[in-house]
Amino acid sequence: MIRPLPCLLLVVCVVAGCDAGPTGPEPELQETTATAPPGAAPGTCWGKDVSPAVVETVTEQVLVQPAERRSDGSIAQPAVYRTESRQAIVRERRETWFETPCADQLTPEFIATLQRALGARDLYRGAITGQMDARTRAAIRAYQARQGLDSAVLSITAARTLGLIAIERPR
Repeated sequence: MIRPLPCLLLVVCVVAGCDAGPTGPEPELQETTATAPPGAAPGTCWGKDVSPAVVETVTEQVLVQPAERRSDGSIAQPAVYRTESRQAIVRERRETWFETPCADQLTPEFIATLQRALGARDLYRGAITGQMDARTRAAIRAYQARQGLDSAVLSITAARTLGLIAIERPR
């Protein structure tokens, strides 16, 4: 009879560059107009955020041979166990497409306004430079994470909620 013992769990990233913190690199982040998701309107710009899969490594001790006991109940030969490890995907790799302002919209004036808007929300604490620097991207990530997008590339949705881009009204 095989009885697994309690297992040890280890969570690891399976995609290189898993560090996606505000100071780390963007894992497979693309900000491009060359590729867009199916059905995207012509002339729109898109970003793609790729979240790596999460794999769980489970290690179990499997009984190979049970212990041999003497007639008085003492152990004549201890049980023999074999260690087995396996991996299971806990969360699949995800690709999230989101519309972004195009490069011609990201003027120094626009970025300076973005920095002020993020500063008013206590997310940006640097000088208003009009440059898309690491501090600005970290503030964008912190703002968008609240809406469920873990990316340092500004989305159209975030730009609209910050009041930087007009919201189109239905006619």
